[in-house]
Amino acid sequence: MACACYDWDSLAFQLFVLPRREQWCFRAHMAGAGVNGHGPFRSHMKGREAYRQKFSRIVEQTPFGRLTAEKRAFLRRQALDYRFSQQELRRISEIGVELAMWDAPSLTAVWPAAPPPDLPPKERRALVVGSLHRYAERLRTTPRQYDTPAATRGSGSYRVRARDRRRGHLGLGRCPVASERTRCCNLLTLDAVENCGFDCSYCSVRSFYHDDEIHFDSRFADRLSALELNPERTYHIGTGQASDSLMWGNRFGVLDALTDFTRRHPNVVLELKTKSKNIAYLLKNPVPRNLICTWSLNPQCIIEYEEQRTAWLDERLNAARRLADRGIIVGFHFHPMIHYADWRADYSALLSRIEQGFDPSEVALVSFGTLTFTKSVIRHIRNSGSKTRILQMPLTASDGKLSYPEEIKLALFSHAYRSLASWHDRVFFYLCMENQRLWLPVFGFEYPSNQAFEAAMKASYFNKIRGYPHRS
Repeated sequence: MACACYDWDSLAFQLFVLPRREQWCFRAHMAGAGVNGHGPFRSHMKGREAYRQKFSRIVEQTPFGRLTAEKRAFLRRQALDYRFSQQELRRISEIGVELAMWDAPSLTAVWPAAPPPDLPPKERRALVVGSLHRYAERLRTTPRQYDTPAATRGSGSYRVRARDRRRGHLGLGRCPVASERTRCCNLLTLDAVENCGFDCSYCSVRSFYHDDEIHFDSRFADRLSALELNPERTYHIGTGQASDSLMWGNRFGVLDALTDFTRRHPNVVLELKTKSKNIAYLLKNPVPRNLICTWSLNPQCIIEYEEQRTAWLDERLNAARRLADRGIIVGFHFHPMIHYADWRADYSALLSRIEQGFDPSEVALVSFGTLTFTKSVIRHIRNSGSKTRILQMPLTASDGKLSYPEEIKLALFSHAYRSLASWHDRVFFYLCMENQRLWLPVFGFEYPSNQAFEAAMKASYFNKIRGYPHRS
């Protein structure tokens, strides 16, 4: 009985199973250690109970509740041993949630071996947390694989509700991510619908709304017809910021109102941005020339994993082809481009399909962008409980947000732009939500300001609408 370290929670069990004589010897030894007085056993138990109460309080401010019951029980036991701080518990819980999202080995499987017991408690905790952090970072910096069947997220059930938002007039908003830190086209936004029925893992729209209701303005047509525009200026307006532009079709007369508005305002370029195949309305009704339809595109494996409930790649391209055949100008957004093990081959194949399937005279724009997150969107993704690998990436500070390192962005964008070399002088190319530093190495040109970028984009779009050749 020379051991100086005890598993205090198991002492009662040890006394119960020992023969009576050995129990007497054991009790005598423990009394000598101060167990029955004011020694280490009593102080240990008091400290343990105090931490147990503290633990229940501090984990409420962490993703601990998003772990499975088994992982919560495991982490609770470890916390009682190491006495983790709230910040340490938050980081460990975040790692546990992300490992589950990525289908990686679980928190219990990668938990490090116990540090030497003679180290100070703070150092022991730091070794454990540091080991878990390094493991997660190794996964982040290893290009992810999309080679196993994707798990379906959610049922896709939504309540659609039209309601009067009780405001006197409809106004044009600014692009929600407009910033002087990035080169921005100063897009104006028009919220015809609020909330999106698709389930893209990376989307910020779903983090703005906290229910499964899709909200239409019952007076949208009236409000839109009353919107006053300056006939002496040109406008580029998009409707795909608060919801997908086409997935709801003409429900509640939204597309009727938008096409009428565009027809009455020839100084407007109205862009309907979508991941949908729902083009029935546009095939059956007259569409003004200054209404353009653009698709967000990604390789099929990304669509299956990270853009669930959306139209598949073939469906999007077929929809774009059918509208182009009707004389409707189309465009393509490669945004977000995602870096993964087979990205170069997969994007090359997709870009080749675009180049072969469309004439540049039919295409107004091609944009490139990538994953960019605010901290609140990252929390929303972690709290969603989804099986997604979207956060399995190196996250670096980028113009006030978190994104890929610039060398990855340059590789993605430069490859995509070079792949469409035959379109360079006939289609408007741009980077969306990216720093102006990237323009020159990607395109070989840059704009001195957001205003110059906006003017060049509008001029190119209106030239395309009027049938004039594109001018860089």
